[in-house]
Amino acid sequence: MQPRNYSTYSRAGRPRSLARSGPAFRPDRVDAPAQARTFTDMGEHGARARQEAAGATSKTDLDRTLVALADPTRRAILHRLAAGPARVTEVAEPFDISLNSVSKHIRILERAHLVRRRRHGREHILTFDAAPLNEAAEWIARQRAFWNTRLDALEAALRAEDRAAAHPERRVRRA
Repeated sequence: MQPRNYSTYSRAGRPRSLARSGPAFRPDRVDAPAQARTFTDMGEHGARARQEAAGATSKTDLDRTLVALADPTRRAILHRLAAGPARVTEVAEPFDISLNSVSKHIRILERAHLVRRRRHGREHILTFDAAPLNEAAEWIARQRAFWNTRLDALEAALRAEDRAAAHPERRVRRA
């Protein structure tokens, strides 16, 4: 190994041509240049880049609604808000988790448009919006109708096959 010529190296031990001025580069920071982000970045930015590279669009409203409904804490928050508007502290009161954790759940519900927030001074008032639930229910009804039709057709085909197998003399022979 050759000895280093310290005049061509920075204090960080990098060759001066590679030395950077300013704070260390962090691709996970929000203000990092978009072209510097890679597919291996952790978090939302990496996931979004992978989706865009695969030709997928961002999450749909239905996806956000179903993700929001997947957690029992968020369902309990919605159940409380179905009774009427409430302050964030009132909503957080029955849970054995921090106010910060409840706020994160509320943000997910807001992104899904299931909860709306109003501010009156320092108070944040939450209200429930059922429109995304109605859209999800319509999607579920369409899926149910589609699959019921498909499964009915499959059942009819299987019954016809069973009848044909039970009565072999009824088969039509081709010459």
